[in-house]
Amino acid sequence: MSALLGRLGDFAFRRRGLVVSIWALVLIAVVGGAALAGGRLDDRFTVPGAESQHALDTLTETAPDAAGATAQLVFTAPEGHLITEAPYHAAIAHTLETAGTAPGAIGVTTPQQAGAVSADQRTAVGVVHFDGDRSKVSADARAAVEKSGDSARAAGLEVSVGGSAYGAGDIQPGITEILGLAVAVLVLLITFGSLLAAGMPLLSAVFGIAVTVGGLFALSAVVPVSSTALTLALMLGLAVGIDYALFILSRHRSQLAAGLARRASARRANETAGSAVVFAGITVIIALAALSVIGIPFLTVMGLAASGAVLVAVAVALTLLPALAGFAGHRLAPHPGSRAHRRITAAGDSTTPDRNSAASRSDSMGARWARLVTARPVVTVVAVAGALILLALPVASLRTALPDNGSAAVGSGPRQAYDTIAEQFGPGFNGPLVVVVDGDASAAATVADSVRKLPDVAYVLPPQPTQRAGQSLVMVVPASAPESQQTTDLVHAIRDRVPDAVPGAEVAVTGDTAVTIDVSQRLSASLLPFLAIVVGLSLLLLVVVFRSIAVPVKAALSFLLSVAAALGTTVAVFQWGWAAELFGVAKVGPMVSVLPIILVGVLFGLAMDYEVFLVSGIREQWLHQGDSKTSIVEGTRHNARVVTAAATIMVVVFASFVPIEDAMVKPIAFALAVGVLVDAFAVRLTLVPAVLALLGRAAWWLPRRLDRILPELNIEGPQEKSEERPAELASV
Repeated sequence: MSALLGRLGDFAFRRRGLVVSIWALVLIAVVGGAALAGGRLDDRFTVPGAESQHALDTLTETAPDAAGATAQLVFTAPEGHLITEAPYHAAIAHTLETAGTAPGAIGVTTPQQAGAVSADQRTAVGVVHFDGDRSKVSADARAAVEKSGDSARAAGLEVSVGGSAYGAGDIQPGITEILGLAVAVLVLLITFGSLLAAGMPLLSAVFGIAVTVGGLFALSAVVPVSSTALTLALMLGLAVGIDYALFILSRHRSQLAAGLARRASARRANETAGSAVVFAGITVIIALAALSVIGIPFLTVMGLAASGAVLVAVAVALTLLPALAGFAGHRLAPHPGSRAHRRITAAGDSTTPDRNSAASRSDSMGARWARLVTARPVVTVVAVAGALILLALPVASLRTALPDNGSAAVGSGPRQAYDTIAEQFGPGFNGPLVVVVDGDASAAATVADSVRKLPDVAYVLPPQPTQRAGQSLVMVVPASAPESQQTTDLVHAIRDRVPDAVPGAEVAVTGDTAVTIDVSQRLSASLLPFLAIVVGLSLLLLVVVFRSIAVPVKAALSFLLSVAAALGTTVAVFQWGWAAELFGVAKVGPMVSVLPIILVGVLFGLAMDYEVFLVSGIREQWLHQGDSKTSIVEGTRHNARVVTAAATIMVVVFASFVPIEDAMVKPIAFALAVGVLVDAFAVRLTLVPAVLALLGRAAWWLPRRLDRILPELNIEGPQEKSEERPAELASV
């Protein structure tokens, strides 16, 4: 593989004009395709095969007003007045009549028809029904509903608009993302000591993101692409795009400083660092693409969109970056006598024959840190592992749900409507359950009576017939909030107990709340199998790469520690409410259902990224020297600075998305930022060297028989004869 990547880098360097032109044409094609296709984002949550989804699909034909998205207009009369007063009553009627003309609206339910007038007669809720789910409600339609409230506001009423037609938050990247990029540039500038070298990883990453985003918008015309999938792809593509370019460019500049010719250096950088980039990228892509096996469409789209972003980032780093390096020429080489040049030559590059000579190196921060953590490895392992386990403790109380308008930004229209409804009508009014009864009228009445007797039921509306003969709907308002455990228990109680009361009739529970409960449970049930697949994959790949048993086992266990610590910290902030105001958490409550699986998939790939880049350097030194402690120090000396810079950039990029007022993106960005921070600095740069020091020569043991049958996967590039793996190490 390394030879092929070397030839690719050589071609890109020599034919740089052609390579840049091809990428420019690709960008023009995807952006033009996105503009012509006219696609739009689709934020539907569906769970094929679930009872709630099947019933909801049926209602799209038999009761479109019950199956489609709704917009709620919440009217509140001034203090000392009643909503039923004639001027207010007329203003509400006019508002609902106007809202009913919005594009896609198929009907209106007045407050009197819905029984949605508060006990104090000051608040009322009208509902506009749309044909189809939220993805089919256009921005113009939502704007028309919001504007329809102007007449009621002019009459003195307070009006807020919410409902399922509006999301829990709009993704609006702003100044924090720009600041994140600025910090990334600063880190790159410190790392390289050159503005030109600092700008190249950022330029290639932004180019890759432009291709990815354009491609996703073009695809959104034919397949559903959610705003969360787009943001995850943007966030991950930008982070890995900078990191992968950083790895390759850092190697290239080190080789230039060592006197290697520019073209030879571009080839060699692709052979070595490029091989590690390909391996790391493949692990991320496989882990994210594996989300599709869970069988939930929106999660499949998220996984494939993010894996596509990583694939583009790898392709850009291996082709566009060498081409840009060709245009930059000798200007990428650190100036003799500069700080960057002294640092590189002092550390010793892997291309120089005297790299292991103590006289040719001065100490570096990475080497000093490696000596510190390996001086007393038992203390290091106990301290780091204990701290991570402490951070992971909140995971024991983890609860998951999908966000609704209760998680929208405080002060936004959907949040105001949600809070007012919960205060005046009870929290369950925001998430009613729809019980579909296929049977005669007496069966529907029996179902309604049976549901009324269940715990945590606020009230049950009389059965309403649908357009299908023999089918009725029973609207159930829980006493608890949609995301509460009590509402989940109520859904299960209806499914378990009520059908027995009506033999011969079919009873199904659906509605947005029931669908989100089924999605959350499907995701929870899939987490452990998915985690087993990911950990098993890491064990298999790392055994092949490092020709070791202990190193892959150590990597898998440390990865689990990183995931648990990141998830525990996120639970403490977003579910327990610790420092919630500091991070702008709109509502403390259950974690986003997709977060654990997304965290496992993304963090796995990134953890393997740092594992491969760092441990491959240690293994390379081990192959040369056969001395465990020296190999750890020397391997860390060469790679710690780049890993530190890459992880810092990754953390900054993820953290820059935390201020976004989106209830799904915010906790995912926070968890990924914490996860990378913990994994790179506490695990890879601290725990891993200490564990390797404890294991000594046993870290590189591999049974001879297994060594013979495993395929060779050389990610260090072509080795000189003196660098071949000693035969006796197979049986150490």
